[in-house]
Amino acid sequence: MPALDRRQFLACGALATGGALMTSRLAFAGAGLSSRFVFIILRGALDGLTAMPPHGDADYARLRGELAIGAPGSANGALELDNLFGLHPRLEFMHEAFLARELVAFHAVASPYRERSHFDGQDVLENGYARPHATQTGWLNRALGAVGSGRKELAVALGQNVPLVMRGPSPVASWSPSRLAALDEDTLDRVADLYASDPVLSRRLADALSANAIAAAAQEEDTAQEQAAAGSAPDMAADASPEMPAEGAASGQSQLLAKRESARGRAGARYVEVVRAAAGFLRREDGPQIAVFDATGWDTHANEGAAQGQLALRLAALDAGLRTLKEQLGPVWKDTAVLVATEFGRTAATNGTRGTDHGTGAAAFLLGGAIQGGRVVCDWPGLSQRALYQERDLKPTLDLRAVMKGVLSEHLQVPGNALESNVFPDSREARALAGLIRA
Repeated sequence: MPALDRRQFLACGALATGGALMTSRLAFAGAGLSSRFVFIILRGALDGLTAMPPHGDADYARLRGELAIGAPGSANGALELDNLFGLHPRLEFMHEAFLARELVAFHAVASPYRERSHFDGQDVLENGYARPHATQTGWLNRALGAVGSGRKELAVALGQNVPLVMRGPSPVASWSPSRLAALDEDTLDRVADLYASDPVLSRRLADALSANAIAAAAQEEDTAQEQAAAGSAPDMAADASPEMPAEGAASGQSQLLAKRESARGRAGARYVEVVRAAAGFLRREDGPQIAVFDATGWDTHANEGAAQGQLALRLAALDAGLRTLKEQLGPVWKDTAVLVATEFGRTAATNGTRGTDHGTGAAAFLLGGAIQGGRVVCDWPGLSQRALYQERDLKPTLDLRAVMKGVLSEHLQVPGNALESNVFPDSREARALAGLIRA
């Protein structure tokens, strides 16, 4: 690999601002499939019985108590999917997608994992095997090798770390929002001079700056569109600050709540930045076709809330992010499939702190313009005491790998033999779901 001279290096990085590429290379070249795939991991175990309430189950309201979501048509009731299931009232965009036949909702779904460790559950969700720590590579990375695109790097991971699902022999790119100020030209000059003689570092730094340029260009385009839509009105949000209480009036509890809300606000802003960056990468004709990022904070052991509360706020943020993703992808949305999944569900009954504990069966969602949607896929086991898994959890009746196989097979054209032998070993009992993707 030839070293870059200083001029080449600076040309690659002239537009770079606001982010940091964490992995080795970002070289987008060659035509390939038009299909786009986004995998969103909800870390912490989403409560599927709240996100997708089975309002038609006679045992639901009794079992959930104050955490139960009301039936469609009631105050703060579920958004109706069918006679049995609904969506949480804060999942408005997802409901719109369902009505537009762009969303398939899955319930009583789980990976092969049956214990309740977040760490191990996420490992199984991402490694594609039936047990934790079976491998150091991820199912999506292994699938990349079988896609057969001419692109050097088909996928990009967005976040502080490359998740296990994206680790492996296939090269992937990675981008993270930066907490540092953009480098000035003088600093770039010095870095270029320092690394110009090293063929590996000079190329990697140039690729990093190129990736940041893509993200920055996408953000600038988004800002310009928003200002045009608003009639070029100045954005006052950046200068606004919350009204402070009078000296001595804020209690310790209110200060703690204020800190938590501030942290949530920063996390929300970074989440929006990641979603926008993902769309910026995917909508490029010469960009990656696959993106992975995660959302945290779903471990609702206490004060979970129902139609209102902490879980409702997280669901609303997720929903808004999905809406933003569709808006930012524009015409690429019609070729896009988005899978939203979590490591396991939560207990069917509430606990003593008005929350839920680690469970088993969960909900998952597949949406996008490429999806043959408008339906619920579920073999509902029921919520009676004898129907529960270990008398405490929603019993899983669908293997999440069957959903993943269906998407990879129909949407990304991963061959069936590769799915069985390499991507999801020892999973023949989890037969790929057919008909998830529009013909």
